[in-house]
Amino acid sequence: MLILTKSIMAMMIGFLLAVIIALILIPFLKKEKAEQSINYYLRSTHHNKEGTPTMGGLIFIIPTTLIIILFIIFNKIEYSTNLLIILFTFISYAFIGFLDDFLIIKKHNNKGLSKGQKLIMQIIIATTFFYLFLKGDNEPLLWIHSLNLKLDIGFFYGLFILFVLVASSNAVNLTDGLDGLAGGLCAIVFLTFGIITWNTDWLEGYQSIAIFAFTLTGSLLGFLLFNTNPAKIFMGDTGSLALGATIGALAILTRHELLLLLIGFVFVIETLSCILQIIYFKKTGKRIFPMTPLHHSFEKKGMNERDIVKIFWTVGLISAMIALIYGVWL
Repeated sequence: MLILTKSIMAMMIGFLLAVIIALILIPFLKKEKAEQSINYYLRSTHHNKEGTPTMGGLIFIIPTTLIIILFIIFNKIEYSTNLLIILFTFISYAFIGFLDDFLIIKKHNNKGLSKGQKLIMQIIIATTFFYLFLKGDNEPLLWIHSLNLKLDIGFFYGLFILFVLVASSNAVNLTDGLDGLAGGLCAIVFLTFGIITWNTDWLEGYQSIAIFAFTLTGSLLGFLLFNTNPAKIFMGDTGSLALGATIGALAILTRHELLLLLIGFVFVIETLSCILQIIYFKKTGKRIFPMTPLHHSFEKKGMNERDIVKIFWTVGLISAMIALIYGVWL
């Protein structure tokens, strides 16, 4: 019962603080003209979104970070190297996203940081992650629970960390194309990982990491009050990169990297649609889908944006529940 109470309290505090920050931040960003530039190919369907402020990721990044730091200071949760890894990943990727958004706003186009600049920063983050990971008495093991298989890959685990962080951050970034889509899916994913983490009592600081996941879930729900259609603010790269990388970090620490494919099933499908489209177009000069990521194909077919989001949320919730049954119960 104490675990359930802590989880609900963390979500509630995250939600309330996120709403307060949103009410302050949205007018400020509008005043500063921190506006989202709409992709040329989406002007016909997304013209009404022109001028909507971006960098909304700060609405859930600030309260989550602040709450966890205060919980540590007042000894409400236990500090550990693993919790530091989660916070470091969350804040570092938020910083990359913030720089990207800032440059996009400044240049008034969709060209922010170059791919090379992003890669260099992500390599630095992954290297630091790997160092802290080993310092926290974690072993560089590829752990496949279903087969009870543990593979010690040593130094290459650092490359594996880089791959997971880059893949998961880009997957959420690609999915963030409709009002509330990525935010709602991430709320489902972090709630799922919060429950899974409560079950990983072998992980140092697992309770604190679970509280982080529940706090972020609550903050995301507060953000969704302003991000669902019609959105008053977008999360931008500030939010999507931070969320995606942190999902990857949670999967690595809880040793559920493979299960992440099911927990984040919609993110996987969205990413695969882009990869398949690029490969097929290069080979044939034709397209498999009307437009990628996949949610835009549904738009091109004339489906209402709200209905698309509801369908994707439902698929995400079902896949997360299946993953939860397997990851915790079975």
